[in-house]
Amino acid sequence: MFEREENPCGVKQADIVVGLASYKEADNIAFPAQQASEGLKKYYGDKSSAIVNCDNCSPDDTEGAFLGAETEVPKIYITTPPDTPGKGYNFENMFRKIVELDADVLVCVDADLLSITPEWIKYFVDPILEGHDFVNPIYSRHKYDGTITNNICYPIIYGLFGKNIRQPIGGDFALSRRFAEHLILQPWHRTTEEYGVDIFMTMNAIMGGFKTCNTGLGAKVHKPSAPKLGPMFIQVVSTAFLTVIRNFEKWKNSSDVEETELFGLKELDPAQDLDVDRSIIEKQSREGFMQNQGELEKLLSADAYKALVSTFSSDSIDIDTDLWITVVYDMIASFKDASDRGALLEAFKSLYFGRTLTFMNQTWEMSSAEAEELILEQAKAFHAKRDYLIGKLEG
Repeated sequence: MFEREENPCGVKQADIVVGLASYKEADNIAFPAQQASEGLKKYYGDKSSAIVNCDNCSPDDTEGAFLGAETEVPKIYITTPPDTPGKGYNFENMFRKIVELDADVLVCVDADLLSITPEWIKYFVDPILEGHDFVNPIYSRHKYDGTITNNICYPIIYGLFGKNIRQPIGGDFALSRRFAEHLILQPWHRTTEEYGVDIFMTMNAIMGGFKTCNTGLGAKVHKPSAPKLGPMFIQVVSTAFLTVIRNFEKWKNSSDVEETELFGLKELDPAQDLDVDRSIIEKQSREGFMQNQGELEKLLSADAYKALVSTFSSDSIDIDTDLWITVVYDMIASFKDASDRGALLEAFKSLYFGRTLTFMNQTWEMSSAEAEELILEQAKAFHAKRDYLIGKLEG
């Protein structure tokens, strides 16, 4: 949704565009803009380029901070109308802008990045110039960072779509103009216009038959996302479930899992430490289960519901891998015809917290590398049980 554009250098064409999606990032946006400019000049000085800030009409003068940043590469500022928040709206404006600029490559990065380097631009752009359409990031992450990815998005993409894309909602991407044009034409749900846009892009790349790959970036340091986790969960999971259901005929007959080529850094530094309070997660899970027990009984298979009642009645919540797969697949099947999808997702959230707690208890003494093996085993188990969901969606 477009409201206003500022293009002080009069840019009409660019081969490569770096896009920064923002809302209230006046204190942070200059740094990623400067790093992007350095990378574009260092590695692609022979090509025309631009940096585009797609903003949600931030009240803190993000516009001024961005346009005032010292960069050799020209900048363009685009905003949605006032009171139109949503990362997806910003991405949609980016996609339309690179088509208008006749660009070959779009790199999308978060406007609050503290760890971006000029090399990130190369790690993202090179795969597109070599013929790929969509590049997902690979970061070094703590074993308890990215719990929506680890327990929902990654195993669904691995298990149902047959693609090993480890971090499908990383927040930073690169894409070809061909893929950007495809995304513009897809149906955009309300949650896609918000935090659901990352999983929307990744899933549509796979289902659209576009050439995807990963690129190693190292650590990602930015503002913590904990305050956003409530709406983020609803928007990401809703978009994922919708895309799975809409594309059922495309993925149901795929059988093998395809590995994904890796560009960029092949070895990543250890992840940063992360403070985790398991008691808070347990409290959220137990309270949510109590509040949504009646809803869950309607949404889940009888055996799954019985197992959950048993574990929530005990001193220690234990939602093991097999039970978790059944829960996720039951929820997708119920989502298809649910009259109140918001209530379904709120009920599901309590079980997601329970699964997260189970994984933490299981891996508390493990290294992140050891825990990573269990995440992969879970994804493989999702693939092994995919016929369970296929049967429910066909029936």
